Amino acid sequence: MRRLLLLSLAVLARCQTQTRFDCFPEPHGASQQACEARGCIWNQQSQPQSVPWCYMAPGVGYKLGSQSGATYSLKKNSGPKNPWGLDFPDVQLTTKTYGSILNVKITSGQRYEPPVDFPKQPATSSEQLTLSTDASTDVFSFAVVRQSNNRKIFDTSIGGLIFSDQFIQIATYLPSENMYGWGENTHQNIKHDFSGYLTWGMFARDQPPNSGSLDTMNLYGVHPYYMLVEPDGKTHGVLILNSNAQEVTTAPGPSLIYKTIGGNLDIYFFPGPTPEQVTQQYLSFIGRPFLPAYWSLGYQLSRYGYKNLDDVKARIGAVRDAGVPIDIGVIDIDYMDRYKDFTTGSNFNGLSSYVQQMHDWSMKLILIFDPAIEVDYPSFQRGISANAKFIEWENANQVMHSIQDMYPLAKDTKIMLGVVWPDNHVAFPDFFDPTSNTQNWWISEFKNYRSQVAFDGIWIDMNEPSNFGTNDPHPWYFDNPDHPNAAPLFCPMNNSWDMPPYLTHSVWRFGDASTGAYLATNTLCLLAVQANNQQRFYNTKNLYGLSEAISTQQALFQSTGKRGAVVSRSTFPSAGRYAGHWLGDNTARWEDLRTSVIGAQEFNLFGIPYVGSDVCGFNGDSNEELCLRWQQMGAFHSFFRNHNTIGAPPQDPAVWPSVAAASKKANLFRYQYLPYLFSLHFIASMNGGTVVRPVFFEFPMDTETLNLSEQFMWGKSMLIAPVLKQGATSVNVYLPEDRWYSLSDMTYGIIVSEGYRTMSAPTTSLIPVFVRGGSIIPRQTPAITTDATRQNPFEALVAPDANGNAEGVLYWDDGETIVKDFGSHPYHQWQYTYNFTSGGTTRLSIKHSKSTTVPVPTLDILEIFDFRGTPDYRSFKLNGQTVNINVQTSSYSPITKRLYISTKGLIDLSKGDVVLEWNSSSSSTLEFSPKMVALESNRYELKL
Repeated sequence: MRRLLLLSLAVLARCQTQTRFDCFPEPHGASQQACEARGCIWNQQSQPQSVPWCYMAPGVGYKLGSQSGATYSLKKNSGPKNPWGLDFPDVQLTTKTYGSILNVKITSGQRYEPPVDFPKQPATSSEQLTLSTDASTDVFSFAVVRQSNNRKIFDTSIGGLIFSDQFIQIATYLPSENMYGWGENTHQNIKHDFSGYLTWGMFARDQPPNSGSLDTMNLYGVHPYYMLVEPDGKTHGVLILNSNAQEVTTAPGPSLIYKTIGGNLDIYFFPGPTPEQVTQQYLSFIGRPFLPAYWSLGYQLSRYGYKNLDDVKARIGAVRDAGVPIDIGVIDIDYMDRYKDFTTGSNFNGLSSYVQQMHDWSMKLILIFDPAIEVDYPSFQRGISANAKFIEWENANQVMHSIQDMYPLAKDTKIMLGVVWPDNHVAFPDFFDPTSNTQNWWISEFKNYRSQVAFDGIWIDMNEPSNFGTNDPHPWYFDNPDHPNAAPLFCPMNNSWDMPPYLTHSVWRFGDASTGAYLATNTLCLLAVQANNQQRFYNTKNLYGLSEAISTQQALFQSTGKRGAVVSRSTFPSAGRYAGHWLGDNTARWEDLRTSVIGAQEFNLFGIPYVGSDVCGFNGDSNEELCLRWQQMGAFHSFFRNHNTIGAPPQDPAVWPSVAAASKKANLFRYQYLPYLFSLHFIASMNGGTVVRPVFFEFPMDTETLNLSEQFMWGKSMLIAPVLKQGATSVNVYLPEDRWYSLSDMTYGIIVSEGYRTMSAPTTSLIPVFVRGGSIIPRQTPAITTDATRQNPFEALVAPDANGNAEGVLYWDDGETIVKDFGSHPYHQWQYTYNFTSGGTTRLSIKHSKSTTVPVPTLDILEIFDFRGTPDYRSFKLNGQTVNINVQTSSYSPITKRLYISTKGLIDLSKGDVVLEWNSSSSSTLEFSPKMVALESNRYELKL
């Protein structure tokens, strides 16, 4: 009865809230006359400002013509027409399954489809999704239904289906407001807002995030994917595979309106039913993320604006001298000769020798490379000689000869020339070249340059692709003394590619043509062509970063012979297979620190777990407190890099003693738990899944977790609650119903009760971190680099659940071998199981389920929380043989109930399965205070 009542209330709410389809989204010119000229309704009756005043009349859509199996032939109904183009009179809806994944595709004839190589592996699930249809009215609708409870997870009975050549719209009711995803945008809350009408653009653009206030502008990448937690905690995901400019509107209902200006409605539904299973299913379809090199999980120091090599040496040296663990030096375009790829400027003479010094320190070098290639130097010459392709004008009569004829190598070509950082005009490699000449030339350039400078990783930037000053008679660089006044690119606007009928929110957020806002703003002309005229840039622009990342990963593999890491600014679904991502040119503000916590969680949803922000902020001047808190938080993001802009003061940890001290503590903690972080990446790469994940992933039934934006988890076993507010010395943490142990300094090892808790977080301590009961976390004693840390013995932190049980895994390889296939890749896998029985027997079983010849340290240290009993050190047996425990380095505290076992060579993990057992005598439960815990903690402090 209660379920029926809830369903009735939901239906009533939908009847009362009629979703409006905006018929005048342009920023200027709306009026009743203009609205009604489009055949739409004008009604401003004291509606909230976000509600459209001009909206489409009811009845928009198609009706069923005929059905043949899984194919539905739909015909345009007699309802209102499309204001932005001629409706196709006939469209087809077809369904297909990939295991448990359901695909619904709406198209008309042969239309553009994104040229992406998704593996599309079938995914399994305990749940099944089916399609139901309703043709009882003039408006055909369909719903995707979860069979186990008959819930409609996608319900188009809302109406509004439009399908024309350059305007497509679909809308749906949603089963809850618990929606996450859609990108790339800056979201100030992890959960989307359905209280009004809010539109988000999706169009790859060189646009820094604005976290200072709600801003719906599109950023560097495009991810038309969302995840939704249903009322009973079951979760599903939805991908709309489309690479054109697009937008999505969240509206009351809750409802969703999706629009795009090309391609098809190619929609994939992932049934879950858990959030992590949804992610695994999504990644089985688009491709699982690459496995980063072990060293790439170390701390990185970068900036834009290094004056010379001595400047780099000084800042890296200062951080090392401060004792802050660091693995990677990163150099921006400053190292280049006038910002040209594959060159070294005179102010960086000696870079090759310094890289050797870094390697001697077990440090690595990552260099930036932009896609734009100046058209008057040897790299471009070699490209032309190799028959490499570049993005082109469609016809020779479109070429801007006033620019083209300046350059002999480009003069008689159709290559579209633009302006970026180099002094002269540039060309943009066409990574969709079907001959592979472009890809091979790109790889050869990296191999040639690495013979000069032995870089270890590659950072690709400006790959939306960005172009300076498009359509601007006085671009910003005319006023920059470091850039010549190169003539900007102008796009003809008498074509439907650059001026389509519907420009999308990606343009209108910035104005319209009257204010110089176009689809081509900050990029190339949309009428450009790729792939020997087979692809239109209008369709493929959002794929440029992905296509470059694919070739760049191969360049890294072939030039270094190792897996390293590529980091890309522009991304699209499946980019995580080839590259990581940083969250762009943020600003040194507390707001940006907070949104970076959300951004990293979102990109894990998108299948890009190697992600992080510019720590301490890129734009603007950072400050001591902000930088300290950002270093503490950033230590828990996989991609961990301090980076700031030219002209700003240095902000590396060594600038402020307090920041250096806090960074040292945070980095040592990170390096201590790198075996766990690496294992999470290994699992995500091998099986799919997240590394940094929202709390609701583990507790979707707990409604309090559904809007937790400012805390997150490492896998399923660690919860992190960073300090994100100025002046704060504590954090209000929410701990879902479970057993939680604190890893913070003053409360180390104690059980913290569930619910909202205020945890102390002074600048001199580790931020609040908790380990979940039932977990075994692999770790090592930390050192100044990941390589030195890897040489130390393994440890295991055991955090039992209420029944005295725990489990965990450890994956280990050499940290650098390229992973071609996990079936043949050399790695170790151990499964840990811990049991404490009421009879006083403790057992730690370690199953070595995957073995290789890769060297592995011994496991020398076990730390066990809430150990209820006094251990008998003489009773320890390993596989039935007596073990001599070093009682001088081992200890047990009945106050904190922490057992610390430390014996050199305790367990040789390379010897196969092992079982460690021992006996204990019972002990009474003691009450203790945090002060007592702190005193005891000093005995076990691992130099953090």
